[in-house]
Amino acid sequence: MRRRLANAYLSSVISISLVLLLVGVAAMLLVNARSVSDYFKENMQVTVMMKQHVTDEAAMDYQNSTLDGKRFIKKSVFVSKEQGQREMADMLGDDFLEVFETSPIPVSIDITLKAEYVSADSLEVVKTEIAKSPLVDEVVYQSSLVDALNANLNKISAILGVFIALLLFISFVLINNTVRLNVYARRFTIHTMKLVGATRSFIRAPFLVQAAFQGVFAAFIAIIALIVMMYFMRSEFQQLFEIFRLDLLLTVIGIVLASGLAICLVSTWFVVNKLVSLKKDELYY
Repeated sequence: MRRRLANAYLSSVISISLVLLLVGVAAMLLVNARSVSDYFKENMQVTVMMKQHVTDEAAMDYQNSTLDGKRFIKKSVFVSKEQGQREMADMLGDDFLEVFETSPIPVSIDITLKAEYVSADSLEVVKTEIAKSPLVDEVVYQSSLVDALNANLNKISAILGVFIALLLFISFVLINNTVRLNVYARRFTIHTMKLVGATRSFIRAPFLVQAAFQGVFAAFIAIIALIVMMYFMRSEFQQLFEIFRLDLLLTVIGIVLASGLAICLVSTWFVVNKLVSLKKDELYY
C-alpha cells in the first residue's frame, strides 16, 4: 500500500513538474516580450546623409559633439566617403563611378534609435531635429519598414498572449486533474475522519500541507529542468540570449514556484471540500 501511494505521489509530482516546465517556458517568453520588441526596433537603421562639402573630420566632430548626445540616439557609426564608395561598388559594380565626374557618395552616419522612438510620429520628430544642422543634407529611413515592424510586433504580441493564456489554462486543468486523482484515492480516509467528528478545516489541513510540499517540490524540479534547458540553448543559440534578459530568470522562477504552489493548494482545497460533502454511497462512484 505504501509503495502504491509512493508511486502515485511520484508520478503526480513528475506530471506537475512537466506542466510547470511549460509554464516556465511561457513565462520566459512573457517577461522577455518587451526585450524582443526592443531588439528589433533598436536594430532598424537610420542614415544621416551629410552635405557634399562636409569633410570626414567635420562629420566626426558633429557625431561626437552633437549627435551622440541626443536623447533618442542609442548608437551611431561613422561611414566615410571611401567606405560608402566601397559599399556601393559591392552592390552596383566597381565601374559605377565612371559615369560621374566627382563621387556622388557623401559622408554619412548610420544611427540606431532607442526603442521608444521607433514609431512613425517619433521618427518625424527625430528627422526634423537632426535636419536642423547645417551639415546635414538628409535623414533617410524606410517608413514602410517602420510601419510593418510595429504592425507585426503587435500581431506577434497578441498571438503570444493568447498562446500563453491557453497554456496556463491547460496547465491548471492538468495539474488540477492530477491533484484530484491523488486526493480522490484517499476518499475513504476522508470519510472515516468525518465519521469520528473531524471538522472540515481539520480534514483539509494535512492535505493542504501535503499539496504545498508537492507544489514546491514539483516547481523545484521544473526550475532545475528550465535552467538546464536554458544552459544548453545558450551554448547552441548565443544570439537568442542577446534578446533574452537572464536577469529576469528570477522572475520566471518566482512565477513557476507561485504557480505550482497556488494551483496545488487551490485544487486540493476544492477536491477535499467536495469529498467531505459526499455521502457514503457516493464514495464508490
